[in-house]
Amino acid sequence: MRLSSLIAIATLMTAASAPASAQVRDTKVITAEAAQRILVGAQAEARRNGWNMSCAVVDPSGELIAFIRMDDASPGSIDISRAKARTAARFKRETKLLEDAVAGGRNALLSFEGVVLVEGGVPVVINGGIVGAVGCSGGTSPQDAQVAKAGIASLTP
Repeated sequence: MRLSSLIAIATLMTAASAPASAQVRDTKVITAEAAQRILVGAQAEARRNGWNMSCAVVDPSGELIAFIRMDDASPGSIDISRAKARTAARFKRETKLLEDAVAGGRNALLSFEGVVLVEGGVPVVINGGIVGAVGCSGGTSPQDAQVAKAGIASLTP
């Protein structure tokens, strides 16, 4: 088992005995409970707007923590949402910024395997640290980002 995995497990085990609000604020990796709250918030935003989406929540290394595919969401949105989340987590920035960089001529980004350079992936930042990321797919790229951000906003009381 990798050292980073052991640290994440230890962090989660320590946070398991803390109140829910502390789990979100004190961990270095987003908890499963917080990931579910993000998905509920994202799904609510998508429903409010009549969009059928897939949304993924990943840890800082881009590994999946939680996922939902809404009824009638395109099967293609499954992989895209996970890839957007993974890209946002690993590059520690919104995928929109990477999309803009490529549009501005930074073609080197095109050479990275598995990187999605399309808006809709957003890091989850708690106390200045990235604890994970959310990726959504199923609408236009700005709609995907709107839903991801709404999910993240559901973490704040």
